[in-house]
Amino acid sequence: MAATPTPLAQTPSTVLVVEPEGAHAASLASPLERHFPLRRAGSAAAAQAALAAGGVQVVVADQRLPDGSGLDLLAAVRERWPDLLRILVTGNGEPAAAGIARGGLFQYLTRPYHPDNLLLTVTNACRFSRLRREHERLLAQRHPGAVHTADLSPDPWDRRQRNWCLDAIVRGPDSPLESICDQLARIAPYDIPVLLTGESGTGKELFARALHESSLRAMQPFVAENCGALPDQLLESELFGHRKGAFTGAIADHVGLFEQADGGTVFLDEIGDVSPAFQVKLLRVLQEGEIRPLGSEQRRRVDVRVVAATNKDLEDAMLSGSFRSDLYYRIAGITLHLPPLRRRPGDLGPVCERLLRDAARAFGTALQHLSPEALAMLERYHWPGNVRELRSELQRMVVLSDGGPTLGPQLLSAKVLGRAALPDAAPAGAGSLKERVEALEAGILSETLTRCGWNKSRAAAELGLSRVGLRNKLARYGLDLTEGDAAAAVSDDR
Repeated sequence: MAATPTPLAQTPSTVLVVEPEGAHAASLASPLERHFPLRRAGSAAAAQAALAAGGVQVVVADQRLPDGSGLDLLAAVRERWPDLLRILVTGNGEPAAAGIARGGLFQYLTRPYHPDNLLLTVTNACRFSRLRREHERLLAQRHPGAVHTADLSPDPWDRRQRNWCLDAIVRGPDSPLESICDQLARIAPYDIPVLLTGESGTGKELFARALHESSLRAMQPFVAENCGALPDQLLESELFGHRKGAFTGAIADHVGLFEQADGGTVFLDEIGDVSPAFQVKLLRVLQEGEIRPLGSEQRRRVDVRVVAATNKDLEDAMLSGSFRSDLYYRIAGITLHLPPLRRRPGDLGPVCERLLRDAARAFGTALQHLSPEALAMLERYHWPGNVRELRSELQRMVVLSDGGPTLGPQLLSAKVLGRAALPDAAPAGAGSLKERVEALEAGILSETLTRCGWNKSRAAAELGLSRVGLRNKLARYGLDLTEGDAAAAVSDDR
């Protein structure tokens, strides 16, 4: 038996149970009445009258009502009382999943279900309702004159929930990510598979999580698996599970990620790296909605939304025969392409600020900021590893710093300094050979001096030059200390 969840202790929400009197009355009400203030209605008309009296936060409706369907009732509730959280209880074969978007359901349950599952679902809905009300209260205190989303949308819960999740995606004004976030918000409520494409490190898992948190499955699990990191048998075990003794080392039963995520979202990263043999197995699961754990003869139905991601061109892979076209069209209901960091120059500053806050929290240090010179050099680097590489660079700067409030360019790695100095100094195909060699030499001098904190003795030793030779080259190329650097290098010049 599943463990009984602990209901909310603070101001329990009032729950309205809507079902015909008779066989199912006890099955819906009895798990809830000991934990929540409960109201009951035996028809859609009675439910609307009860809701008109106010004070209800969560509605649990049976699909079969004497004067209509539960889904029709919840669709009407959505129009008239959009803030109420809506849960539908159906029988096998009834069209709950197809109508989930129309009813704006928080969740639905299919009979037969365990009473603890009903209690857990209602508890989560009540918790979400309380957190939402608290969020609205805090917004009103912080922005007393602001227009609330309830004034702008027929379903303010959908819009508020969407905005909370998308705010986690850091971007600057006029960012290319803005249109992607808009598309994500529009498709989130619908159970259509999504394929995220883009270079490694562009944040595909972050977008997948935001998609899940913006969807009607937000209160259910989100699980992720890197499909390119495992051989077929281990990947099949991780996704679909296995029984004890199914293979060497299977010393106990294992519940796969698809079953763990039942009702939620499965994120399949690097989907383009799976073998053709495993593609066939994955396609069957996606088509039939059933899994069969390794070593078991029984199939289990699962209800998951699949979000896949890849840094490969799957259309080219289809043409070459390395990726099945039927699997591609199954996972690519909608495709969103995430641009690399170098195509988002306006995002670099805000992303750096967020990553520096994360680093300060992780390392237990004071919050530090980039100097304008350091930020300018970061902006000139091409970031082949995207945000993942940027995070490593900033963490390195924090660790190597003296703890001061500002991170200067002398803390940048040689690859960033060198690349930042060279593109403008020595553009490909510009000028004579002599001019281009001189520009390259000037870039090397600038990178070395910046990395050495403009300590000329260290820079000259590293470059194999005398101090006089270094000074002559600096004068030749017009490279000199800025006012800020001069103070730091006084001891070196004495």
